[in-house]
Amino acid sequence: MELFRKNKLNNKEKSKKPVFGCKKNLSKKGRFDYDRENLVPVIHISICTGEKVAGFKDIHTGKFTDVMLIRGDRDLEEFLSMYGISEEELGKDW
Repeated sequence: MELFRKNKLNNKEKSKKPVFGCKKNLSKKGRFDYDRENLVPVIHISICTGEKVAGFKDIHTGKFTDVMLIRGDRDLEEFLSMYGISEEELGKDW
């Protein structure tokens, strides 16, 4: 029984740690370093659920890096102002 309690306590301590860790490309302010020459701002939209995720797509590799979940107009405006992007520059991917 004592061994079970120790394992249960260890599992609680592990659960306090972040699951996925931190993003490597975040600057000191907690923002993604946006390279305008190699990255394009894009919103990924799920066909099934309609979920929207804002991020940047590498023009050379096509790799998408998500930055934030867009739940409404307020989140979209925050993303645009955070990176100095206009709505015309923002692409959409499905």
